[in-house]
Amino acid sequence: MKVAVVGATGLVGSKMLQVLAERNFPVTELLPVASERSVGKEVEFKGVKYKVVSMADAIAAKPAVAIFSAGGSTSLEWAPKFAEAGIKVIDNSSAWRMDPSKKLVVPEVNAGVLTVDDYIIANPNCSTIQMVVALQPLHTKYTIKRVVVSTYQSVTGTGKKAVDQLFNERKGAEGEMAYKYQIDLNVIPQIDVFLDNGYTKEEMKMVKETNKIMQDDSIRVTATTVRIPVVGGHSESVNVEFANDFVLDEVKEVLRKAPGIIVQDDPSQQLYPMPLWAHEKDEVFVGRLRRDETQPNTLNLWIVSDNLRKGAATNAVQIAEYLLSKGLL
Repeated sequence: MKVAVVGATGLVGSKMLQVLAERNFPVTELLPVASERSVGKEVEFKGVKYKVVSMADAIAAKPAVAIFSAGGSTSLEWAPKFAEAGIKVIDNSSAWRMDPSKKLVVPEVNAGVLTVDDYIIANPNCSTIQMVVALQPLHTKYTIKRVVVSTYQSVTGTGKKAVDQLFNERKGAEGEMAYKYQIDLNVIPQIDVFLDNGYTKEEMKMVKETNKIMQDDSIRVTATTVRIPVVGGHSESVNVEFANDFVLDEVKEVLRKAPGIIVQDDPSQQLYPMPLWAHEKDEVFVGRLRRDETQPNTLNLWIVSDNLRKGAATNAVQIAEYLLSKGLL
C-alpha cells in the first residue's frame, strides 16, 4: 500500500514512521512529505532512505492514505486537496477535531463510526486520547456523570524546541525558548493560550473532545492542564463520578479486559503508572485506583501514556489499520 506521511521530518512525523515500521503496516511505497525547504532531504524507513517530496507531488502519486502531522494551517489547506484526489487523510492537528462533519476517532472507543465516505478523519488531542481509552469501559459499565482531570504533560507535547529547552537548561546552556518560563525544576500551569472563560485552549479541548468521542454530551468534564519537565509521556489525575455504584475489584477487572489498557495497581509493591514505564509503549497505563471517600459513586485513578505514540502516532496508525481491516482503504 502506498502511504504518505505529511510532516515526516518533525517529532511526531518521525514517530509515525517508527510506528508504521514496528506495527508492520503494509507499506509498499512510502511518500515522506514536508515543507518546500525540506524537499529533497532524506528520511529512513525500514532501513531504506526515501527522499522528501512536496505536497503536490504526493497528491499526484495517489497514495491510499496520508497521515498528517504538519500543523493546523497546513491541514486546513492541504487535507481537502488530498481528499478530493480520493486519498484518505488521518489528521493529527486540531484543524478538524470539532468540525461536525468530521469523525474524531480513538479506535478502542469509537472506530465503529467510520464509513467508506470519511475522507478526512481527525486524531484527537494527546491528553484526551489516553483519558477516554480508560474512561470508555467504565462509562459502559457504570455511566459517567462528571470528570475532573488534572494533567502532568511532557515537554515532547510541545515539540523538539521544548525538549531542547529542557536539556539546555539542565546543562546550563543558552538556547531558544519554547516556553515563556524555565521548565527545568519548574511546573507551568498553562498549555496553549488562555480563553475568555479563564481556561486554556488545551483544557477546553479535553472537555469538548471527550464528549464528541464518547458520543455523550451529558458527561461533564473540567480540566487543568500542566506542563512538567518530563519527556516520557503524559500523566493524568482523574476523578470520575458515576451514576451507579461500583466494586473496586470489579473496576480493575473491567479495565484489565479493556483493549489498549495495562493496569498497574499494587500499592504493596509501590507499583503504579509512570512516564518511565510508558515511554515507547503503545498502551494506556492505569493505576492508583481508589474510591473517593468524600462523595458517592466516585473513583480516583491515575492514567499515563506516551503522548508521541498512543497520544499521536500510534492512534493515527491504528485508525489506518482499522480502515484497512474493514475494507475502507
